[in-house]
Amino acid sequence: MKYVAKKPFLVVFIFTVVFVIFFDVVLDVENILIRTSISSFIAVLLAPRKKKIKTQTGAKTQITWLFLKEPITIE
Repeated sequence: MKYVAKKPFLVVFIFTVVFVIFFDVVLDVENILIRTSISSFIAVLLAPRKKKIKTQTGAKTQITWLFLKEPITIE
């Protein structure tokens, strides 16, 4: 889970594809523009967030995500 959280572009791509398939198969939305835009919006909302934090040892990157209990800290 930590590897996936460090790659937000991969998470957005996977979520977008999954939601496009969901809207196409389950909800039967025929307009590809609406299907793709709603899927992309939801994927960006669910993607991990990166934040720069200044500590005494220097600047670190903190990754927070809806699916992680604790934030990941990268030096």
